[in-house]
Amino acid sequence: MNKIKHKIMVMSGKGGVGKTTVAVNLALTLSIKGYEVGLLDADIHGPNTPKMLGIENEKPEVVDSNIIPVSVLNLKVMSMAFLLPNTDSPVIWRGPLKMKAISQFTNDVAWGKLDYIIIDLPPGTGDEPLSIAQLLKSDGAVIVTTPQDVALLDSRKAVNFAKDLNVPVVGIIENMSGFICPHCGKEIDLFKRGGGEKASKDMNVPFLGSVPIDTKIVESSDSGTPFILDNRNSKAKKAFENIVIEIEKFFEKNKKEVI
Repeated sequence: MNKIKHKIMVMSGKGGVGKTTVAVNLALTLSIKGYEVGLLDADIHGPNTPKMLGIENEKPEVVDSNIIPVSVLNLKVMSMAFLLPNTDSPVIWRGPLKMKAISQFTNDVAWGKLDYIIIDLPPGTGDEPLSIAQLLKSDGAVIVTTPQDVALLDSRKAVNFAKDLNVPVVGIIENMSGFICPHCGKEIDLFKRGGGEKASKDMNVPFLGSVPIDTKIVESSDSGTPFILDNRNSKAKKAFENIVIEIEKFFEKNKKEVI
């Protein structure tokens, strides 16, 4: 991974906040802008990235003991899902086996030269996120939360997790922030709104933006056709594009400080 310019961990303090959806669409938005991008699905037990990209049946090649990541839509992708017999196979592993897999993802995958790699971490702040963060020497963490208080409580833990490991916090993303009814056009705050921005101010970290709920995100994720590739008039797509601009600004501002 020494040929990768920026390593961004996408984290959440809890599951169910749409972290993988955010990671996939951020990676594709960066790629569309012309960057060389990798996407590492580091969630050993819940590897969903290949499904969202329509490549769940692909297998990586091994050349000279190096694992070649699967290429799709100008992304280089690696996931535990590629190594399972089928999509229904559970990963029933204890710590040592999981750590070995994580080590292979970081040391044995031939990523090549990349501008960015987006690492979709498992939820929480336990062994796996800790091991990945320490192995990767990441230079940025993006925290995904939803607006309700329970998710915000856990997102604060994720921010402090990154700070304790001396990983710069790129910022907080508030996902599922409001819903516009496709029938009447009325905007509804299903999970409240504004909590992510308030948390960022309270913790003195950047607020990257809010992504509203869009039913097309669900449809595209299930069909394997990434949302960001279409839906040009969607507020959610514009939100992802604006968030990537903020990420670019962060690294431009801090380019002398990162490795």
